[in-house]
Amino acid sequence: MATMDASVTTVFNPIQLYLLKLFSKMESEHELEEVQQVLSDYYFSKVEKRAAEISKKQGWSQASLDAMANEHFRTPYK
Repeated sequence: MATMDASVTTVFNPIQLYLLKLFSKMESEHELEEVQQVLSDYYFSKVEKRAAEISKKQGWSQASLDAMANEHFRTPYK
């Protein structure tokens, strides 16, 4: 059986503290789902923006991206 050490202290950063306060005010599962969707959308847009930057820097077109999607990068085994 695992025991918990009472001397362990968790330190939260400002973002974690803000989210804890925000979540403590939620009254329904639906509100939680809405906030989760907003956070997911936020991070998805950041990934999309970064991917567009990389694609532009590399000079990739939609055609070259489509070609890469169909390539096999696995090592052939003999």
